Amino acid sequence: MARPILILLLALAWPAATAARAADAPRVAEVRIAKATTAVATLRDVRARLAWRDGAAAGELRLDVGVLEAPDLGYRSRDLRWQCPLERSAGGGWRCEGEVRSGRARPLRLAIAFDDAGLSATLRDGRASLDVARPSATPEETTLALARVPLAWAQALLAQAWPEAQLQGGTLDGRLRVHAPERGPLRVHGTLALEGGAFDTPDASVAAQGLGARLAIDYRTRGGGTPRALTTVAVDGELRGGEFLAGNAYIALPATPVGLHVEARRAGDDGWAIPAFAWRDGEVLQATGSLAFAPDAGLRALDATVRAGDLAPWRDRYLSGWLGLAGLAGLELQGGLDAELHVADGTLARAGARLHDVDMVDADGRFRFAGIGGDVRYATGEAVDSALHWDDGQLYGLDFGAATLPLRSAGGALRLRQPVTVAAFGGTLRFDGLVLRPPSGGEGMRLGFGLDVQRLDFGAISRALGLPAFEGELSGSIPDARYADERLTFGGGLDVRLFGGSVQVSQLVLERPFGVAPSLGADLVLDDLDLRALTGVFDFGSIDGKLDGRIHGLRLVDWTATAFDAELHTDADAAKRAGVRQRISQRAVQDISSVGDASFVASLQGRLIALFDDFGYRRIGISCRLANEVCRMDGLHPAGAPGAAPDTGGSAPGFTIVEGAGLPRLAVVGFNRLVDWPTLLERLAAAGSGEVAPVVQ
Repeated sequence: MARPILILLLALAWPAATAARAADAPRVAEVRIAKATTAVATLRDVRARLAWRDGAAAGELRLDVGVLEAPDLGYRSRDLRWQCPLERSAGGGWRCEGEVRSGRARPLRLAIAFDDAGLSATLRDGRASLDVARPSATPEETTLALARVPLAWAQALLAQAWPEAQLQGGTLDGRLRVHAPERGPLRVHGTLALEGGAFDTPDASVAAQGLGARLAIDYRTRGGGTPRALTTVAVDGELRGGEFLAGNAYIALPATPVGLHVEARRAGDDGWAIPAFAWRDGEVLQATGSLAFAPDAGLRALDATVRAGDLAPWRDRYLSGWLGLAGLAGLELQGGLDAELHVADGTLARAGARLHDVDMVDADGRFRFAGIGGDVRYATGEAVDSALHWDDGQLYGLDFGAATLPLRSAGGALRLRQPVTVAAFGGTLRFDGLVLRPPSGGEGMRLGFGLDVQRLDFGAISRALGLPAFEGELSGSIPDARYADERLTFGGGLDVRLFGGSVQVSQLVLERPFGVAPSLGADLVLDDLDLRALTGVFDFGSIDGKLDGRIHGLRLVDWTATAFDAELHTDADAAKRAGVRQRISQRAVQDISSVGDASFVASLQGRLIALFDDFGYRRIGISCRLANEVCRMDGLHPAGAPGAAPDTGGSAPGFTIVEGAGLPRLAVVGFNRLVDWPTLLERLAAAGSGEVAPVVQ
């Protein structure tokens, strides 16, 4: 891609390389030059041959260059060959136009003309053209005019500043002036218009496409390729349209102009320093400041001031990359902010943001905050205080009230100055000891807090999450919750008062709470749940009694169970203390029989079972260990084959789910210990809708 620029350097160096005027040439003349040097380029192993027949109007010129290099511009090429008919021009000068080749690359068209006034050259490749003019009076000054020139022609020049970037597409139009004195820095300045610009890096961490721009450029360099090399660049103009990706940051430029100003400097092998930059996107984003990068392109220092009068376009223009990773691609923003950022030695040293009536709404309905205001300040040195507040909000459709967070920052952490209580979900949430540490030293964001939960309406929570219509209260204390690497771990436990009993929740872990495929892990212990209320919620017949049990190793992925080890059984002692008779309806027997792939038997003939509405039972018990979408079933104890007594024990193939009592005495027995989990869910749904029939043995 550097070949077109090298060919132009050949044109600029040609008078020095030929070493003789064509007018003095004999019929065949050959010149060999070991080295020819100009302010812009150096040519080595140059061979010029001119053949001119007697009486001919033009001679045949051939120029071969072994090596052509321009270290200040980063260009180097081998084996250049240009052949053209040399002829007199109308003004008394000379002109030559023909194909120029470099190795096996496609030839380009090069035309050169010179006289006493100066030299001009035109390089063409289809519709693209690059014109060069250099007057004899000021040979250090060269003017370049570009028309639909491929951006890729500037690859080697870009590599001087950014070796990893690979230009992929786009065209340039404009006019540049090159000042190249024999002693002094090289300077290239002028105005360029870019259309459809595209580039990327080998690891695809930085890329762009469809970029449009009109920029004034001032590029200066001296001592190219040496340890004392110094390069400065100034860019001023506007961007219009296109997309840009840098790591997780994705920027989609609007069709309206975005003002850009950059001053950059690089000395030797040091990283780039940007003493001043400005980004002007109307009321959406105004940013000014300075930057410094390490030699490996890592951020070394940053001082920036940001103002946003309208946050609504931020999601699509500036935040979609990060929001997508967090599972918040549909986040809607309103309001404004002012912010400051200061990075030193690659670490965030201090920051501050003042929010002006900001609303945040998740398009998927998971959360909403309204009227966020106040400020947040972060420091690694002495303590600074601030406060943030909101008017109201929602979490999964559940309302919570206004709150003010009094904050203090010191030593690289942001803390609550005092506990905060928020009215939420019919009860209260009390946060204490909150500590937030932003990403630093290769570690992601870390968050710790204590949480006290009092009398939350579990029925409202169930409805909001699409669960069955449970009724009860949720209370408990989580003294130590920690968030890191998209994982929220709760210490302590929660106590859910439900169906006249309790459910103890411990080992609670939530991963990617707002990301892709959120997952939850927990252990649950059930104690004295009222079975009549529970089966009524699920429309699962009716059972009178008290239920105990456990669900260990529960794991939900995208709120669907993928693993657990569950065991549920009735508690006869608790039922007796509560004065509850242990009875099970025929509908419940049928549902259990259907779900458990079981049958029920009795001392009476099977066809007479339908005469009874309910039955007494002694115990009910069932277990399921779910793994790889297969549920390994078990019950109270082993049972015999169909037709055998239900309590035979030993190595019988079945297992007893319901052990009867009184007359008629029945037992529900399961025989399939391995059940497909999706099939089991279908059976539960069918049982809840009454679409089952009794299975009688």
